[in-house]
Amino acid sequence: MIDGPYFVLTVLGAVTCALVAGVFIGFSTFVMRGLAALPSPQGIAAMNAINVTAVRPPFMAVFMGATGVSVVLAVVTFVVWPDEGAVELLLGCALYLFGCFGVTVVANVPRNNELAKVDAASESGAEYWRTYVAEWTMWNHIRTGAATAATVSFILGLT
Repeated sequence: MIDGPYFVLTVLGAVTCALVAGVFIGFSTFVMRGLAALPSPQGIAAMNAINVTAVRPPFMAVFMGATGVSVVLAVVTFVVWPDEGAVELLLGCALYLFGCFGVTVVANVPRNNELAKVDAASESGAEYWRTYVAEWTMWNHIRTGAATAATVSFILGLT
């Protein structure tokens, strides 16, 4: 049975993953659509501003907190190996670490870095913006699903 600090750690994992999923679903369902509807120079400027403000402590504490909790929870689960819930907890950790954190590092952040370099007023900037919106949003859907599934897996690990 999962109890004590292990229980608290698992609840913290579920809550932080759910918060991250909530932020990401907002981007997938309306933020990116709103930005895409703007003329490309304004959309690029707005997204670049969002990308700068996203790496500040309020969001990063939750995003990196979920990452840290997932790592610690995976290690503790391997060491303790509870009679019930181990598979669900490890699945939740893997979903968040690979499907959310990993996708962010290998797919979303590189696109953000490229967007910061484009000339927003140029035709090539407008072309990259269209590609960026489609690709970044697709990868964001994956992050949203992974963080949501991780939340569900942590909850299932507790039941």
